[in-house]
Amino acid sequence: MKSEKKKILAISGSTRKNSSNKSILEYIAKKYTNSLDVEIYDRIDKIPHFNPDLDNGNPPLIVKDFRERVQQADGIILCTPEYVFSLPGSLKNCIDWNVSTTIFTNKPVAIIVAAASGEKALESLYLIMKTIESRISESSKLLIRGAKSKIGKNGEITDQDIADKIEILVKSLINSVEEENPVPTKYR
Repeated sequence: MKSEKKKILAISGSTRKNSSNKSILEYIAKKYTNSLDVEIYDRIDKIPHFNPDLDNGNPPLIVKDFRERVQQADGIILCTPEYVFSLPGSLKNCIDWNVSTTIFTNKPVAIIVAAASGEKALESLYLIMKTIESRISESSKLLIRGAKSKIGKNGEITDQDIADKIEILVKSLINSVEEENPVPTKYR
């Protein structure tokens, strides 16, 4: 019996067109095409600045759309650079729009920080995602230091150690998705 592909929403924290983070997500989508249906969300820079006054049961349409994509996904992969020892503002803003919901509650999430250093961004992203009750296993976290030197011009992963670590991360996310857990309630 053939298993159904898992639906994964992949979000790059970089708004650059040809970012290393987007390349990593494209690599994952291509490599795991037989087992995963990966949608790369590329509109975080279009989401308006978070304003609790606008999150009153009828948020902006782009926010509703993003929430629906998160809710419909079996799992989430976040891949981000580090800006000034933290997360890019657009990624943090995107996540902030979901704090009044439960759509990330118990949602399997994998996080990748691909940056020159990246330790602080990884700490921050892990804390934020755990605070909104995402399910992240230790094997579903990856720090790729010096990311630009490990990704070829065509988006291929040129460092075998990193390719192996990405494989561990993806398998961990798939395992987390396949675990039986209660489905979170629909967002407000």
